[in-house]
Amino acid sequence: MKDQTGKPGKTITLDDAYALKGRDEALRLYEAWADSYDEGFARTHDYRTPDILAGVYAEECTDPTAPVLDVGAGTGLVAEGLAARGNFTVDALDICEKMLDVASQKGLYRNLILGDLTATLPIADASYGGFTSTGTFTYGHVGPEALDELIRIGRPGALYVLGIKAAIYQSAGFAAKFDSLAGEIRDFRIVEKAGYGENATPELQQSLTAMAVFHKAG
Repeated sequence: MKDQTGKPGKTITLDDAYALKGRDEALRLYEAWADSYDEGFARTHDYRTPDILAGVYAEECTDPTAPVLDVGAGTGLVAEGLAARGNFTVDALDICEKMLDVASQKGLYRNLILGDLTATLPIADASYGGFTSTGTFTYGHVGPEALDELIRIGRPGALYVLGIKAAIYQSAGFAAKFDSLAGEIRDFRIVEKAGYGENATPELQQSLTAMAVFHKAG
């Protein structure tokens, strides 16, 4: 196992991910974690948020033909959940090429897009009719400032189901940001879900994801 520097070392943990400071640290950690993420983290810790979020998206979606952007796609766990519920056309967006390489092996994505949510994305305006995201809006990762870019690339009426770490929803400014977007989005609500199953540690079992469900106005 490699640590977040890519050198032999300790097993990577969620605490390492939450402690990230900046783009370069994130790239090093996820490049080192990509090959072992599904088995070493997701399955070991009974990480259910991607599948739960995919279920919420499928239930809310009124146009299953609309292309979906999986934001911070990682190894493709949300895409697995979507594939189990329908025939969605999904593109993957991630900052880490190694994570996208792992995701590509599952054959679930139409396109793989390397991009940084904190900068302008290489995507045209109004490109997508749906958005999913989990594990991205959390400690040490991406803040509410990225929402403007996701709104830009959404079509009028696009459905968004974005997982946000509930513990930082208020303190990191997500609540205030959504308030400021009132004229650009509609039908906004928060759905809180437990993100880990019974095989996770007691601490993780208490961890909640605030799923922001809304549509782009228009």
